[in-house]
Amino acid sequence: MASLLSLVETSLHVASSTSRLAKIDALAQCLSGLPADMVEIAVLYLSGSLPQGRIGIGHRVVHAGAAQEPAIAASLDIRSVDATLQAIATTEGAGSAARRTTLLAGLFAAATSDEQDFLRRLLAGELRQGAQEGIMIDAIAVAAKLPPHAVRRAAMYAPELGRLAAAALTNGAAGLSQFELHVFSPLVPMLAQTAVDAGEALRGLPAPVQFEWKMDGARIQVHRRGAEVRIYTRALNEVGDALPEIVAAMQALPVSEVILDGEALGYTAAGRPHPFQISMRRFGRKLNVQALLEELPMRAFFFDCLLLDGTVLVDAPLQERVAALVRAVPAELRIPSLVTADEDAADAFYDAALAAGHEGMMAKSLASTYEAGNRGANWFKIKRAHTLDLVILAAEWGSGRRTGKLSNLHLGALDPATGEYVMLGKTFKGLTDAMLEWQTRELLARETRRDAMTVYVRPELVAEIAFSDLQQSPRYAGGLALRLARVKRYREDKRVEEADTMESVRRIQAAQG
Repeated sequence: MASLLSLVETSLHVASSTSRLAKIDALAQCLSGLPADMVEIAVLYLSGSLPQGRIGIGHRVVHAGAAQEPAIAASLDIRSVDATLQAIATTEGAGSAARRTTLLAGLFAAATSDEQDFLRRLLAGELRQGAQEGIMIDAIAVAAKLPPHAVRRAAMYAPELGRLAAAALTNGAAGLSQFELHVFSPLVPMLAQTAVDAGEALRGLPAPVQFEWKMDGARIQVHRRGAEVRIYTRALNEVGDALPEIVAAMQALPVSEVILDGEALGYTAAGRPHPFQISMRRFGRKLNVQALLEELPMRAFFFDCLLLDGTVLVDAPLQERVAALVRAVPAELRIPSLVTADEDAADAFYDAALAAGHEGMMAKSLASTYEAGNRGANWFKIKRAHTLDLVILAAEWGSGRRTGKLSNLHLGALDPATGEYVMLGKTFKGLTDAMLEWQTRELLARETRRDAMTVYVRPELVAEIAFSDLQQSPRYAGGLALRLARVKRYREDKRVEEADTMESVRRIQAAQG
């Protein structure tokens, strides 16, 4: 039997270890001891995700279902847990919320205290024990007795690590051969690190450097062979049926086979780009597509070409990929770009992007290869950022090197109409070791109650929070959430009465539209 306890113990070991090699060894030992059909699920669980994706339960349901006395002895196995979560994910119709809660309560009643904590954090999307993707890939290589570089390359083309692990541990090197770049087999997109401005990007990147407008659209990957076109999202979901105008534009390209990386976004009648949340209304729609097409037309803009007419380009430098992009895609479908080493010229290009309604710019070394799924060292994003002075409502205990520290902050703003604080999101980003020490001490001094994960506090501390924009969110009572929030500093000079309120938040939201 593949016990859940074995995963929990591995998770605890990984979380408590500061050694990368120790984390890899613990994960590899765990994977090596599992039945082949359980490896995929185990890798997903240990990476903090579920095979089912979202299963239709929020934080409140998780905490309601988890309010059970823990079992004395461990009895759960991975198969039974997965079956229960699958049942929860497929429960629909009248009374489904109550049935989900009942199923969840039964699962937690059969779990020990450590298993309950693991499941609670897994279901809440907060299982951060240090098993990042790079560590998990190396652990898969050790468990399968394969060269790490071979597993890393296969991971670029694998839809998720669980499937890669199952193939590697079952069939070895032959199992990796299925993970190659093919048309209609999408790969995880390359990501970028953050730079403050053009000067920092120019100093941090090998020359020559290309700057591109950073459009606040939905990342898309377009695959075409002959007349067949498929469009994939960042999560590798196929959405071509929802975007017929982009499919038609791709069918008109003078190519026989191509894979393109780009953005899709909606435009207003005045020719201004819609905010991200508005553009996202077009994705996943299967009904009334024509009506929404007329209401919210979408345009595609591309910045990379990964395959062209049988030639795979991911290992080619960006300069070659851009040349292929120019051959395949007309100028009106390419994201504006500028190759320069001059900071003033780059700043002017950045200002032009903002003036056109976009969120900033990208900076990329023209020598860079395409690192699918990685936050590459040779790509930077430079974005405008809003800031708000927000009140700390609670904080969650950290993991890994932050074990024993209060880390993930719950951020809120006062709604003057109700006199209540409205939660706008969470962040653990931007916190230095000194800030972690300070906030743990200060927040514990203001504790009002706690549960297994979270310490709730009197709303007395104010922090300056930088964020990219606001998005609509049913997760929070105020209907809004911060995107890419980061702590800039604590405002010890400000009383909570001086913090920003929901009126300030709504003004920023209105300006976005």
